[in-house]
Amino acid sequence: AIGKGFAIGSAALVSLALFGAFTVRAKIESVDILDPWTFTGLLYGAMMPYAFSAMTMKSVGTAANDMVKECLAQLKEIFENNAKPDYEKCIAISTDASLREMIAPGALVIVSPLLGGVLFGKNCTAGMLSGALVSGVQLAVSMSNSGGAWDNAKKYIESGGLGPDHAKGSNAHKAAVIGDTVGDPLKDTSGPSLNIVVKLSAIMSLVFGSVIADYSSPTGGPFWLK
Repeated sequence: AIGKGFAIGSAALVSLALFGAFTVRAKIESVDILDPWTFTGLLYGAMMPYAFSAMTMKSVGTAANDMVKECLAQLKEIFENNAKPDYEKCIAISTDASLREMIAPGALVIVSPLLGGVLFGKNCTAGMLSGALVSGVQLAVSMSNSGGAWDNAKKYIESGGLGPDHAKGSNAHKAAVIGDTVGDPLKDTSGPSLNIVVKLSAIMSLVFGSVIADYSSPTGGPFWLK
C-alpha cells in the first residue's frame, strides 16, 4: 500500500515532464485557462479519470460474475457426475476479460488527446492534460487509500479485533466483506491504473505534438475557426 503512493507520485512527476515536452513540441508558450478551448479541455481532462475508473470497476464486476457462473456450473457437474474441475476454462475467462474489457478504457485514454488536439486545437489538448494530471493524481490517492482501508477493516474483523461477538461470520464481518468487494477494485485496479492514464495521455500528446500543432490555428484554437 505504501509503494502505491510512491508510484502515484512518480506518475505525477513523469506526466508533468511529458507535459512540458509537449508544450515545447507544440510551440505552446503558456496555458491560459481563460481561453475557452483550454478550459474546455480542462473540464474534459478532469472528468476522464472518473470515466476510466468507472469502466475498469465495471469490468472487474463483469469478469467476476462470469467466473462465478462458470464455477457454479462446474460444481454442479462435480457433485452430480464426479466430473473433474476445468481449470483452463477459468483461466481463459480471466485472460479474455482482462484483454476485452480494457479496449474501451484504453481507447478513451489514447484517442482523447488526439481527437481533442486535431478537432479543437493544441490549447484544448494542453488543458486536457492539465485536468487529467490534477484529477487523476487526486483520484488515484483517494482510491488506493480508501480501498486499502476497506480491505484492512475486513482483515481486522477476521482477526478478532472487534471481539468474539463480531468475529468471522457475524453481521459486521458480512458488511466488511461487502465493502471489500468495492475496496479491492479500488486499490488493485482503478487506483494503480490511473498512473497509466496520466502518463499515457501525455505520451500520446507528445508523440503527435507536431500533428496537433499543424491542425491548430495561430492562436492555438481549432483550425476550422480562423
